Amino acid sequence: MKIFKIPAGVYAANCYIVVDESTNKAMVIDPGGNADDLLKFINRNYLSVEYIALTHGHADHIGGVKSLKTSLDVPIMAHVDEIEILKDADKNLSSQMAMDSIEIEPSIFLKDGDKFFLGNLEVTVIHTPGHTQGGVCFKIEDNLFSGDTLFKGSIGRSDLYGGNPKVLIDCIKEKILNLGDDIKVWPGHGEATTIGEEKLFNPYLN
Repeated sequence: MKIFKIPAGVYAANCYIVVDESTNKAMVIDPGGNADDLLKFINRNYLSVEYIALTHGHADHIGGVKSLKTSLDVPIMAHVDEIEILKDADKNLSSQMAMDSIEIEPSIFLKDGDKFFLGNLEVTVIHTPGHTQGGVCFKIEDNLFSGDTLFKGSIGRSDLYGGNPKVLIDCIKEKILNLGDDIKVWPGHGEATTIGEEKLFNPYLN
């Protein structure tokens, strides 16, 4: 398994390209922009992209989705509760950001506990509302792609549409912190961390 972290878009949100080395199949998580650059990377590495997977629908995480989907012709995956903001440029904030208004509809609707395969890698969907109603994390082996749910030393904001601070913290404590201290967390912004490190040092979780 290989993980490529590519800050994408004007807001440099972390886009991740996850590759199953045994099959060269890949998924793109949260392409926030720079679709042309992402496509060049994919082609240069001869990757076979299977999915565009979204942790949530905020504009800084979906800015490159339309262009990338047009070029790759692969399904967009998002939680069923995230459809509302993905289809509304005001609610996903793209109408207020330095980008074109974005309104998209997923083709695969995810729910908590869903599992799917990327080549030989099993991906587990963990629904973690609180930042948005349909926010999710993707767990692959000992790696967790947490979107804007959990950051190194912080958590996602909960003052935007669909946010709820209590729900967010409860989800992290009940669904994330029990996954194992050695799980590496790849957040939507900033540096990677581990669950063990966040248990010890994250002020929002103590």
